[in-house]
Amino acid sequence: MKKPSEIRAQTVEELKHEEMNLRKELFNLKFQKITGEIENPMRIREVRRAVARVLTVISEKIKVKSEE
Repeated sequence: MKKPSEIRAQTVEELKHEEMNLRKELFNLKFQKITGEIENPMRIREVRRAVARVLTVISEKIKVKSEE
């Protein structure tokens, strides 16, 4: 799990790439849950929150760019 300061230090392109990776991981975790193979069900919650953090920072950066 990255710290918020590490997330904010990334560019919008890097954040979009990270969002894509997190969404893939979330899909795989949900698939594991359905098939009963998941080792740590709380990881789903962590990844969902990480996606939300990344999306929040992306929207903040886009808002700042539009105001300039």
